[in-house]
Amino acid sequence: MSRARFLSLQGGALAAALCFAALTARGENAATPVVNPFEGRADLVDDGRSLFNQYCAHCHGTNAFQGERSRDLRRLKLRYQARAAAVFYETVSNGRLQKGMPVWKSVLSDDALWEIFTFLETVQTPS
Repeated sequence: MSRARFLSLQGGALAAALCFAALTARGENAATPVVNPFEGRADLVDDGRSLFNQYCAHCHGTNAFQGERSRDLRRLKLRYQARAAAVFYETVSNGRLQKGMPVWKSVLSDDALWEIFTFLETVQTPS
């Protein structure tokens, strides 16, 4: 086997190994569920409500009471079930500009975002 052919095969094996490692890492990240680090922290609900009313109420209603179903955040658990925390975090972090939802990640800290979600968990409607 020529040296050039050997180096070509060796380079191909390296590229395949790197691709496999990237796919494996991506799969591990996808398997890691997004959870609220403040889940169950009743002491943060009022702070979350205050942040919500300051930053979110203009579109989603004071204390999350809003009549328009598409903006009613009391239905997160109904709509997204176990994925509610992940959908919330993804949406507020990256926004949905086409729907008028701004990007909040550059405005609010992760702790503030999770405090808001902690409040929202207390106002979820069962139906």
